[in-house]
Amino acid sequence: MQTADTLILLCRSGFEGECAAEISELAAAAGYYGYPTLERGSGYVSFHLQSPADAKQLVSEIRFRELIFTRQWFACMPGLQDLSPKDRITPLTEQIAELPMCAEIVVETPDTTEGRELQGFGRKLASALAPKLRQQGLLMPRKSRAEWRLHLFILNGRDMFVGVAPVRNSSPWPGGILRLKFPASAPSRSTLKLEEAWHWFVPRHRWDAELAAGMTGVDLGAAPGGWTWQMVKRGMFVTAIDNGPMNEDLMETGQVEHLMEDAFTYQPGKPVDWMVCDVVEKPARTTAMVIDWALNGWSRNMVFNLKLPMKQRYAEVRNCLERIRTALEESGVDARLQAKHLYHDREEITCWLRVVD
Repeated sequence: MQTADTLILLCRSGFEGECAAEISELAAAAGYYGYPTLERGSGYVSFHLQSPADAKQLVSEIRFRELIFTRQWFACMPGLQDLSPKDRITPLTEQIAELPMCAEIVVETPDTTEGRELQGFGRKLASALAPKLRQQGLLMPRKSRAEWRLHLFILNGRDMFVGVAPVRNSSPWPGGILRLKFPASAPSRSTLKLEEAWHWFVPRHRWDAELAAGMTGVDLGAAPGGWTWQMVKRGMFVTAIDNGPMNEDLMETGQVEHLMEDAFTYQPGKPVDWMVCDVVEKPARTTAMVIDWALNGWSRNMVFNLKLPMKQRYAEVRNCLERIRTALEESGVDARLQAKHLYHDREEITCWLRVVD
């Protein structure tokens, strides 16, 4: 049986370098050695493991949620190249026969203009491939409980990868992209950043407890109210901090108090359930502010964005997160910190800090 010695990692176009640096570091820390290859703007990275390492083991041992810049990943053998349009099924089937059994095929393409144009082709190919695999006993019946998910990653009509990822240790969404509809009544598209963050960081079955009506929140840098809108929608009462104007409809709900103050000097009169912040500021300053909030016990939950510099983005992210962890540990504050480059993020990453009671 041929070894799956390649790991494909999908990311936002333009962040291939950060994705490659991160997986190289985490793989080495786990005892796996290899090298990344990438093309800037391609929306994905290939990580090639040194023999006899198996990429299926790597995607099982490293926690997917530790990866900040990777949206989705899967283990595979070298990519299939120059496939004949007359018969793509046979070579795909031959590789799939070397992989663990799966119950579903997920079609993915790079998140680029060219990649998105291939999605229709990919769906048709998967529709033709799935029955053939089931006939040969290479794909489990639909709705079967399987440990692995089959990924078909299409670069163009002739070049593609086929691989597997653990169902419990990968993104549940194709390409790692959660498709959200922009609410017409929201003041700005930035509202989708907070909604996506909640989907990613807070388990859906915990929403009624963690995002409950009647909770209190502070939105730092709130105007015009995209993030405030999400909290109001959940029935929370929000203090919006910004020198700019807030959306009039939001203010009419009676759930928002608008204070024209500096987001970085504001201090709440009493602790709140949620603090959210999407201020355009250097990540070091946002990091210091978050540490102050955590050490003073001003909020149990904090969702904040770290705006990334033009260069050394991965190094800056790693430094900021380490500063937060070190400060809290030294002060004896028990907290959990996660970070992700979400689909609706651009030159930023979104973080969730939860102080444990």
